Amino acid sequence: MRILVKGAGVAGLTAALELVRHGMEVAVCDLANQPGRGASWYAGGMLAPWCERESAEEAVLTLGQSALDWWDEATPGLVKRNGTLVVAPARDKAELSRFASRTTGYRWVDEDEIATLEPDLAGRFRKGLFFEGEGHLDPRLALLALYERVVLMGTGFHFGGDAPDGTTFDHVVDCTGAAQTGKLTGLRGVRGEMLYLSTGEVTLSRPVRLLHPRIPLYIVPREGGRFMVGATMLETDEAGPITARSMMELLNAAYALHPAFGEAQIIEAGTGIRPAFADNLPAIRENNGTLFINGAHRHGFLLSPAMARQAVDIMMSKEVSHENSRQRARA
Repeated sequence: MRILVKGAGVAGLTAALELVRHGMEVAVCDLANQPGRGASWYAGGMLAPWCERESAEEAVLTLGQSALDWWDEATPGLVKRNGTLVVAPARDKAELSRFASRTTGYRWVDEDEIATLEPDLAGRFRKGLFFEGEGHLDPRLALLALYERVVLMGTGFHFGGDAPDGTTFDHVVDCTGAAQTGKLTGLRGVRGEMLYLSTGEVTLSRPVRLLHPRIPLYIVPREGGRFMVGATMLETDEAGPITARSMMELLNAAYALHPAFGEAQIIEAGTGIRPAFADNLPAIRENNGTLFINGAHRHGFLLSPAMARQAVDIMMSKEVSHENSRQRARA
């Protein structure tokens, strides 16, 4: 079976890998000149199904729990299984209890254990929640590793609008995300904004979520003293540079976590449009012979493996149905 995958972001690359693993011949096309240059490029890379349950449906937890193992196998050495630490300023301590009431998979930690987990946060927070089973990865490194792996497995890529004729394939899997806004019923764009900071004055071993009544934010460590700070969620599909208000909120969150971030260098500010349906859960839809995988919202890296496996099941059932039809025709 020959499959054309449209879109080389996290959804397209995970789908391509799963399809190739199951014996299908796959080609991938993308309008960009490199893989992963859409919303996936600005992702946090947090594999945190228990934390995400705080503001998402149960499906995010049930579908996302296997993501750490999937990414660990698909991109060896990139997943860090150090858990997630959730803290709040003393004035917002009620937010911790609210967060705990909506989640599972954590344990309460006191000031001493916070200092053990993250020495640079010693004395800054009295209580927190530690989600030991969670992890994270650098999305940009993971996308590159995934791309290189599927290339080695024989997948052809077409970048910059050089798309092959879809009619020469048995099936098309569309993973173009927000590009389908206004085309797929119920799909909308949600704008996310993020910063990259660089400092040698702070070291973190895991993502830290800082709770706030209005704007809960997170800081994710990267290699080389870099930190991804994100992310806003604005109900708009308008692209463009980060707003001044969002910049201030993100920087205030970093400074509230540790004052040394006040001297950090801002090395990048970016925005991405995340595709989302009304329930903020991804879905697979079929229209005119094309299978659409879309609507991951803020859970692209967490849920794409599960959606890719579902797409494989659909394709394999189509192959079985087609083979049965051919056998009946011969009979």
